[in-house]
Amino acid sequence: QVQLVESGGGLVQAGGSLRLSCAASGRTDSTASMGWFRQTPGKEREFIASVGWNDDRTIYADSVKGRFAISADNAKTTVYLQMNRLKPGDTAFYYCAASFFGPSDSSDYYAYWGQGTQVTVSA
Repeated sequence: QVQLVESGGGLVQAGGSLRLSCAASGRTDSTASMGWFRQTPGKEREFIASVGWNDDRTIYADSVKGRFAISADNAKTTVYLQMNRLKPGDTAFYYCAASFFGPSDSSDYYAYWGQGTQVTVSA
């Protein structure tokens, strides 16, 4: 089992920045990559970014490319999502997830999920 706990969400003005953290514990050695997703009420969960634990390979959704950056520590304990130039459209509940596979934009490949953290961007 892998436990994931997100933190760092909050309220920020448009154009501002936030850094989300995801603390991973348990059998993280069995996982190969981590991802961030977001969801708003009435909409499907949306892929944001993913990173490989061992090779630092990253993939991003087009909607956040150039504004967000995902990173992971070498100990497989924490994953970060640096969010810059935030827009009101980035308002959502943000989740981190762990996968046994390499970086992917499909939620089907992620076996473990955190409880999420709310990000609200005001105009």
